[in-house]
Amino acid sequence: MSGRAGGMFRRRERRVEELGPYWKQRSWQLSAGFLGIVVVVGGIVTVVSGPGTTTDRVSAAASGGPLSGTSVTKDGRPQGCRTDDSAGDALPKTAPEDVSWRTLGVARVPVSASAGPTRIQGALWWCYAHTPAGAALAANIIPSQMSGSHWRTVTKQQVVAGHGRDMFEFQRATVQDIDEPDSDTTVASYVGFSVTSYKSTAATVRLLLKSDQGYAATTIVLSWSGGDWKVLPDDNGSLHSPVTATQSANGFTLWGV
Repeated sequence: MSGRAGGMFRRRERRVEELGPYWKQRSWQLSAGFLGIVVVVGGIVTVVSGPGTTTDRVSAAASGGPLSGTSVTKDGRPQGCRTDDSAGDALPKTAPEDVSWRTLGVARVPVSASAGPTRIQGALWWCYAHTPAGAALAANIIPSQMSGSHWRTVTKQQVVAGHGRDMFEFQRATVQDIDEPDSDTTVASYVGFSVTSYKSTAATVRLLLKSDQGYAATTIVLSWSGGDWKVLPDDNGSLHSPVTATQSANGFTLWGV
């Protein structure tokens, strides 16, 4: 068999493999969230039986929480949540001037005193501006919280309820919690974003990531629910689109820090 024919056969074989259960597909395992477990460049996180800690199961079972919908004030925001929404619906051409970086699990994420998250309560980083910039920050942060042992609490509060969330929870429970990366784990860095569509009730955000191998991008859909931005998962449980390589940062707004 010629090298060309052999290569074609191997490509067909890989495509057949990708038709298996999505949670076993390399593209799903490498994708975000998995943007915390799992933008692991050049390797696949081992899938094992590893539900969260007893403490987290108890907290997830509780009906309360700042985003549970039980403490929404007259302005539609959860109790204690205040943000600067003066930018309105205008798509940002630059990142907020007050962006800085914080460590969250295995990732470093951008945060903004003006656009959010303005509240941090244990595992929950919440209260984002009701603006495109606020949506972009939520798109960076919420999926990144899914690598650690408190993922159930975050999911209940910051992922839109429904079949997609149920599927995510079911499959996430089969993946080992990672609160700190191994010394030999390479995690891609967030470097930019693009808000591709926006209205007051929903936003679509593309995230630009960079690793030693170059740039990659993924898309996250958010919904304004209960007075804050929440991730809207696909019906198959994915919190984002497949992570794909991109040639450059053109078309993205860079965080600039």
